[in-house]
Amino acid sequence: MTMSRIEKRGWQAYFDGVARQLEGMSAEIDVEAMAIGSQVEAEWVPLLGISYDPKSDALSIAVEGLGHLIRRPQTLFVDVELGRLASMEVIDSDNVRHIVKLREPLPLPAP
Repeated sequence: MTMSRIEKRGWQAYFDGVARQLEGMSAEIDVEAMAIGSQVEAEWVPLLGISYDPKSDALSIAVEGLGHLIRRPQTLFVDVELGRLASMEVIDSDNVRHIVKLREPLPLPAP
């Protein structure tokens, strides 16, 4: 696993570019901060999309049943495995870490 830093000016283009490969993925969202410790906000739910809006300086992660908005993100690290985004870590202006792990959904057995 190798984490790569993406410069902020390239975030919008990066997420626009990986949108297709994220279709059908499941996500887990963890939030870590000194004040709250480590909390799982969403656990392996269908991912609907990830986007960055430079005008509002917000990174949006939409999963089934939840919209996770990161205001004033400062740093983005991504982990790409076999050509696909596997996880990312975002650090916001309050030094809160938002960790998003991605995977293919587990296939269910036939009924």
